[in-house]
Amino acid sequence: MQLRLAPWALLAVAAMWGISFVWMKDILDQQDVYSFLTSRFLVAAAAMILLKPKVLKAFNKELVFKGLIVGMALGSGYIFQTLGLERTTPAITGFITGLYVVFTPLLASIFLKERLTLAMWGYVLLAVIGLGILSVKGWSVGLGEIFVLISAVLFAIHIILLGSWSKNFDAYALTVMQLIGCALLSAIPASINGYVAPPDMQVWGVIIFTAIFATAIAFVIQTWSQARISTTKVAVILTMEVVFAALFSFMYGMEPFTLRLALGGTCVLIAMLAIVQPRVSTPRTN
Repeated sequence: MQLRLAPWALLAVAAMWGISFVWMKDILDQQDVYSFLTSRFLVAAAAMILLKPKVLKAFNKELVFKGLIVGMALGSGYIFQTLGLERTTPAITGFITGLYVVFTPLLASIFLKERLTLAMWGYVLLAVIGLGILSVKGWSVGLGEIFVLISAVLFAIHIILLGSWSKNFDAYALTVMQLIGCALLSAIPASINGYVAPPDMQVWGVIIFTAIFATAIAFVIQTWSQARISTTKVAVILTMEVVFAALFSFMYGMEPFTLRLALGGTCVLIAMLAIVQPRVSTPRTN
């Protein structure tokens, strides 16, 4: 039952990330990205600790160490993605970030010894094609694209680390340490540039939503799911974030519904549905 639930729980995470991306675009001109990320991760970690104070008793040296490493990988991904976004277009940023769906199975095959079938690679390729149709209108390679490519590798490393370590720890406690690691890392550039507090209730509303739903709940679900399904499946399912972002953007009147949106979204959706289907093993004959 848990094995069947995990992919659909991850799909809910992708939906939360997709809508949060649309809402964040409205407030990032009021609070810089590093201050926003620091606020988001601090609020998320604090909320989880307040909701379940006993989680602190689950902390030990190994969990704290590995949780911070996972959090640093995730936080670094966000920072490099932001640096790239400042230097290239959102569409290209979205596509290159989505390439973690390629890096994840590559790294998983090397470090986790996960066996990847030809069909699995086909689903990964289909997801990449869908991301490209959704995102790419023009192309140039510069420093911004390199920064975003680094972020895609870091997001893949985050998925790999979770896939390797999530089975050994309580999902809730490991998530709290991830968020603390993200907050500490985001606070470094925020403090250098000067932390900007949320200026009004609109910004606070987005911070609270992204902290509680798109961060605390989302990463608990991701950590729990990765103890149950392969890292490659996780990566392909999470590419639905781009589809949801485009869909919510259309619903909010931020962009029109186009053939490109329909084709790209369909490719990613087919890849996601194919990869989450349970495999029926052929009975052996003696």
